[in-house]
Amino acid sequence: MRRLFDLPYLLLTLTTLFWSGNMVIGRGIRADVPPFGLAFWRWTLALCLILPFAWPHLRTQWPLVKRHWRPIVLLGALGVGGYNTFAYLALQYTTAINATMINSLIPVATLLLAVLLLRRRLQRFEVFGVVLSLIGVSVIVTHGNPAMILDWQFNPGDFWMLIAVTVWGLYTVGLHWRPGGMHPMVLLAAMTVVGITVLAPAWAWELSQGRHIVLHTGSLTAIVYTAIFPGFLGYVFYNRGVAMVGPSRAALFIHLMPVFATVLSVIFLDELPALYHGAGIALILSGIWLTTRHPEVR
Repeated sequence: MRRLFDLPYLLLTLTTLFWSGNMVIGRGIRADVPPFGLAFWRWTLALCLILPFAWPHLRTQWPLVKRHWRPIVLLGALGVGGYNTFAYLALQYTTAINATMINSLIPVATLLLAVLLLRRRLQRFEVFGVVLSLIGVSVIVTHGNPAMILDWQFNPGDFWMLIAVTVWGLYTVGLHWRPGGMHPMVLLAAMTVVGITVLAPAWAWELSQGRHIVLHTGSLTAIVYTAIFPGFLGYVFYNRGVAMVGPSRAALFIHLMPVFATVLSVIFLDELPALYHGAGIALILSGIWLTTRHPEVR
């Protein structure tokens, strides 16, 4: 396991595989497990896995947690309470393939947010790359038919997925301010507690609307998967990868998700990619290539 943690690109690849499975599961169980309930119980179970690793360090590092509570609250609200919840909301209305394609905009969103928050300068070719990626997203959203813009039929799933992309970009850039010297498991535990606190009122509201989890083997297995792989292992691997290679370069690995998610969606959901998906992802990846040609600015 220690050798694995010295291989950031393998960690980031496994992370995108886990998260691709998360998209497919979020779509597949949408009728039986509502989005806020899935997010709340996913992170509650994940916290049970995190605490045994964090507890030995928590006693000595509690003063550090209290001193740096602001960035911890920000990261927990965005990365734990926000991103996956918005993605699960998106999957109530749109396919796993479509959501994952829009999710591929994350590297560009991360770059733009790094410009705003870290004061990184954009080169001309980077501006062109951003525009190219945005065109790719518009191709996916309009199903490759520009005429749809004139007769727009709003898909709330696309909207929520774009919100999720923005939230994850903020989280990735926000890792720039993660507390130095804090054990990664302590940081993850603290962020998870914040995320669960944010999600609890949303889950309570969902219950008040009559949306309950339908318990059966499939729904329970899905929740356990989201807790262990995209939740616990995914965040440990991603945070380690970001620490080693930087936020913009780590965000690049998100572009593996359309590959993984398409294969998984074909196998488990009988979803088939369309030509406009291929055109859109080609434009998005071209834009990503243009915007990431220079060394990382951390």
